[in-house]
Amino acid sequence: MMTGRRQFLALGGGLGAALLLPRALRAASVEVIEMRGTARGEHIWFAPKALAVAPGTTVRFVNRDKGNSHTATAYHPANFDRLRRIPAAAEPWDTDFLLPGESAEVVLQAPGVYDYYCIPHEMAAMVGRIVVGRPGDPGWKGPAPATDDVSAAVLAALPPVEEILTLGRIEEVAE
Repeated sequence: MMTGRRQFLALGGGLGAALLLPRALRAASVEVIEMRGTARGEHIWFAPKALAVAPGTTVRFVNRDKGNSHTATAYHPANFDRLRRIPAAAEPWDTDFLLPGESAEVVLQAPGVYDYYCIPHEMAAMVGRIVVGRPGDPGWKGPAPATDDVSAAVLAALPPVEEILTLGRIEEVAE
């Protein structure tokens, strides 16, 4: 059976039109951030520890650490009265404790810088940063300033926004 031009356009036209859309308007992608740890638990981290994504991206946090439970918790007053380190238009999240092999997802819509942490391991600098969009995007919110709410070690563990935007993702090397 031959397919006529009209039938071909009806069948494939939607796909062709979707491919012509700008990347940001296509279906949002899913990025995975793993929670990791060494076998004895002396070092824990998010992998990657920093990530640049487009607005609308789903971020899936997966606990790959066989010996620990972890959280991915946005710095926000709704989460244990922490100071906000995510854009004002952003929804705060807390994955709650994820056991090994469990996962949770968040969708990041508002452009800006999102800092998050693992509740039981924040003081070991188990923190991460996600940059959504780029400076100049409508509603862009840059990184929160240093405050007494987070330690100097935690702030030092958060990569600079410019580096994240240049590299796209930053991995932490296991010790």
